[in-house]
Amino acid sequence: MSSTDNQENEEIQGTQHSVVHSAAEATSLKASDLTIEEQASLTSGSDAWHLTPVKRVGLEGFMITDGPHGLRKAEGLIDHPNTVPATCFPPAAAMASSWNPEVARKTGVAMGEECRQEKVAVILGPGVNIKRNPLDGRSFEFWSEDPFLAGHEAIGIVEGVQSQGIGTSLKHFTANNQETDRFQIDERISERALREIYLPAFEHIVKTCEPWTMMCAYNKINGHYSSQNKWLLTDVLRKEWGFSSIIMSDWGAVHDRVASINAGLNLEMPPSNTDNQVVEAVRMGKISAGQLEKMAQGMIELIEKVRPAMQTDFTYDVDAHDEVAYEAALESIVLLKNESNLLPLQAEGEQTYAFIGEFVRTPRYQGGGSSHINPTKVTSVLHALELESNAELKKRVEFVPGFTLDNEPQSQELTNQALEAAKKHDVVVLFLGLPDIDESEGYDRTTLAIPAKQVELLKQVSAVNKNTVVVLSNGSVVDLREVTAHSQAIVETWLMGQAGGRAVLDTLVGRSNPSGRLAETFPLRLQDVPNYETWPGGEHVTEYNDGIYVGYRHYDTVGVPVAFPFGFGLSYTSFAYENVKAELTSPRTARVELDVHNTGDRDGAEVVELYVCPPTDCAVDRPVHELKGFAKVFVKAGEREHVMIDLDERSFAYWSEARHDWHVQAGTYQLQVARSSRDVVETLPVDIADDDKSMPLDEMNSLAEWIRDSHAYELYLKNGGKPFDVDVDDKAQEMFTAMPFANAVGFTQDATSREAMYQAVEQLRAEGQ
Repeated sequence: MSSTDNQENEEIQGTQHSVVHSAAEATSLKASDLTIEEQASLTSGSDAWHLTPVKRVGLEGFMITDGPHGLRKAEGLIDHPNTVPATCFPPAAAMASSWNPEVARKTGVAMGEECRQEKVAVILGPGVNIKRNPLDGRSFEFWSEDPFLAGHEAIGIVEGVQSQGIGTSLKHFTANNQETDRFQIDERISERALREIYLPAFEHIVKTCEPWTMMCAYNKINGHYSSQNKWLLTDVLRKEWGFSSIIMSDWGAVHDRVASINAGLNLEMPPSNTDNQVVEAVRMGKISAGQLEKMAQGMIELIEKVRPAMQTDFTYDVDAHDEVAYEAALESIVLLKNESNLLPLQAEGEQTYAFIGEFVRTPRYQGGGSSHINPTKVTSVLHALELESNAELKKRVEFVPGFTLDNEPQSQELTNQALEAAKKHDVVVLFLGLPDIDESEGYDRTTLAIPAKQVELLKQVSAVNKNTVVVLSNGSVVDLREVTAHSQAIVETWLMGQAGGRAVLDTLVGRSNPSGRLAETFPLRLQDVPNYETWPGGEHVTEYNDGIYVGYRHYDTVGVPVAFPFGFGLSYTSFAYENVKAELTSPRTARVELDVHNTGDRDGAEVVELYVCPPTDCAVDRPVHELKGFAKVFVKAGEREHVMIDLDERSFAYWSEARHDWHVQAGTYQLQVARSSRDVVETLPVDIADDDKSMPLDEMNSLAEWIRDSHAYELYLKNGGKPFDVDVDDKAQEMFTAMPFANAVGFTQDATSREAMYQAVEQLRAEGQ
């Protein structure tokens, strides 16, 4: 980018900065200055991709378009081949494996610049829905099975895009975790599971760097469509989290304009041409005039936010953005297996290599559906080889296609070519994966299997050359049992975006040291997935009977063997963790510090993962551990880098349904410094204080609960109640201490104690317990 471009960029950011923090003050235009008809028009688009202008007062109808890993600017609703060229960055499935929010932020900046050139005011993304089941056909668009990782990485996209004066749309709010029946499915989820698993990624981003728009999901949650869910859109998002920007629908997610506006939805997309219904509802009192004004005011403020960027011409550097895509791809590659240090291949030397597989020249670099990008360029591994400056390396590599990417039976001729090449070269690099048709928005997968003809070719190739490396191309988890058994090395490349070919080649030959870590667990079998029996539901209902036990929270708690655990990834070098220590920074916060020592002979990056284990006497069931911090650090060979990770109060809390709030229980928590969820390097205990949030009590709570709540029990005694001579920790007395307090008091046959109990209950209610 030129210095002029940089200066222009700074000017845009400076202009936008004042708007972001005081949107309401930046314009004198108020929704109350508009007619009811104009207000209603602002709450629906003018067409599939544009806001509705109000020319009388100078409000423009700016464009909003799909993302989330690049700009998909289209004219019609389904117009993939005719979208404008844009950089296809690695989808979230890949970028999540970078464990590097700064990579996401750089990508976001580049996406924002492309929006500026194309005069797109809002790009739809990122998507932070949880990967509840690996068969989800849209998994490639989402970040992780873990909400902490998803939120702390995807925030980089939001920050980067919005630094350019362009809005993002954090989606899909919430629990859009399957494609099957997505328009009607009613997802029955406990509030605890929502709060601990499906909402935190959204919450972190909203509270840290508020996205300019939020997109609600298609699905119902506990009987209510997301677009009409007042509890979700207003009570939680606006009132609890303080969200002040606009909420839009997914395309076609609005079923009742009146109910949606009352729930807190600002914008329906695309338009249903029902503005007259909104106007009539206001006149009939079904929508208050103030509510419509509030929704329209949000739209006015969004238009004001994006106007500086929309009114400034900008041209992005296509090659520079391809380089951003390349760098993101490099950091996202995960080395899963490397027996006998077969990798890296020799960039210099005499070894020869057979690159086998159609993916070598026809790369899988993105998924299907609304996120499908028309890339500015695509570099396959074969193309990267053709561009290779090392002429000797090029001579030592032979490519054969091996198989086709369709459902046709395997060609014996292709098999014979592959086996002939495998026999005559020192190392085979076999590129396997899922064809395009297997992964797309709109439908779910039905199996974790890699196509059978590819697996059979692997078996035959590895039988004639044991030095077989497998390079995977897939947007979600696949069954790796046969791959692991018949290979010496495995490289997971996910979907790498348009520059992935260069990144894969540079990693294979050691120019880049792989530093990616898995953002989702690879189970051994589909049957091991915690919601295997009930996913994706039936008769328009799915029960989230896995609760909070999603991904590694299930596998690690139950001890289910897995193929590769959450957070796993190898390197071409080795690291040691030294001087590991933990300390309290307040009664309910802590800090972990350590030195990461690169003990190998190559520069590389290490990801330090920090998991929190709950006390052994926790009042509710909790996963054996949960990710609550991470840091990626680059360390030169032989050197050390210091790492510090802070844990806030929320790191130790669980959602208490009884308290209807987050609660930190006093106790000894174990802090696990780890390389993956199953490779704990060191465990450090910390004693955390209780947050003293009392659980609401009434006469039906147990005697033990009353005695344990010193404040409630003291009220009872002060009111004249008789004390109970029991030990609530004695198992032998549990039959008595577990009964309702009213029953226990009744056994005293004492009227004064009964009255003291009811007085204490009223006092607790008055205190707001």
